[in-house]
Amino acid sequence: MAVIAVTRERRAGETRVAATPETVKKLIAAGFAVTVEAGAGAAASYPDADYKDAGATIAKTAKDALAKADILFKVRAPEAAEAAALKTGAIVAATLNPYQDKAELTALAKAGATAFAMEFVPRITRAQVMDVLSSQANLAGYRAVIEGAEAYGKALPMMMTAAGTIAAAKVFIMGVGVAGLQAIATARRLGAVVTATDVRPATKEQVESLGAKFLAVEDEEFKNAQTAGGYAKEMSKEYQAKQAELVSSHIAKQDIVITTALIPGRPAPKLISAAQVASMKPGSVLVDLAIEQGGNVEGAKLGEVVETKNGVKILGRPNLPGRIAADASALYARNLLAFSTLLLKDGQLAPDYEDEILKAALVTQGGKVVHPQLQG
Repeated sequence: MAVIAVTRERRAGETRVAATPETVKKLIAAGFAVTVEAGAGAAASYPDADYKDAGATIAKTAKDALAKADILFKVRAPEAAEAAALKTGAIVAATLNPYQDKAELTALAKAGATAFAMEFVPRITRAQVMDVLSSQANLAGYRAVIEGAEAYGKALPMMMTAAGTIAAAKVFIMGVGVAGLQAIATARRLGAVVTATDVRPATKEQVESLGAKFLAVEDEEFKNAQTAGGYAKEMSKEYQAKQAELVSSHIAKQDIVITTALIPGRPAPKLISAAQVASMKPGSVLVDLAIEQGGNVEGAKLGEVVETKNGVKILGRPNLPGRIAADASALYARNLLAFSTLLLKDGQLAPDYEDEILKAALVTQGGKVVHPQLQG
């Protein structure tokens, strides 16, 4: 029987966990044995007793949990010491952040691990239930609005009272992927007047279907600004200049701006300049969801709330899904539960490395980094 280990996350500020009592029960029903390190789910409000009741074995330390593990489920890449404790050939499934966390990837290769980067799971129909980027971005978009509303310090909906009327807040979403769409929906539910922009033409209809107004320079480059995989392409300097001109006057009138633009394997594009920040009203808020990849907002700082001279707050809080740890863990754990079905055949651990999902997500095997995008 293949053994899955779930260990505590050791990355600073990481509150999520890679399995929940719900998914543990289902993993065991599928034919796995599950070992959970003591305290692994505590930060996400999943106590050890619940894992034990679901059928898991509770290990005192990560080393104990990994001693017999064939598979390791993690949220983030394991640290070097944890990787070194793996059995040679053990399977690791986690969000490995392979473009940036190269040291951790090297440690996994050195340990002989067969590692899968869950963010590399292809966006095809049968892999939707394994799409960790979407499950976590959805919650990040929601949380971005909540964070922005809290920092803004005023009401979002229009309110008509005997003492007078409070105008609705204006919220502008820049980048309409999964996070952006959820941010639009959340801001709308809270009663804000919402506008949004994106370089991908297909998003215009999505934005309008949620009751928001779309804003973009709609030229030929805009019409061809989406990859086959549905990601945004990096736009030319000329387009960026035209788009910046269009949005500059718009940004100056906004109360909350949320930026979500990311390009896989590249630094986040700068969407908002210092001059545009300076044009905003005192008390306005910018929420930079791309802060962990350098940020979309000039002046944003990782892990900090920057208040500018003109009274604008720039929120650079990382890991927004981790600020809703219970729900984020529940969704991520279900992603891994679905992924685990690809690892078994007739009840035995026998991954088919020619399967298009496993092939796309495989990053280390046989002591080497094997993913073509990570060579060199």
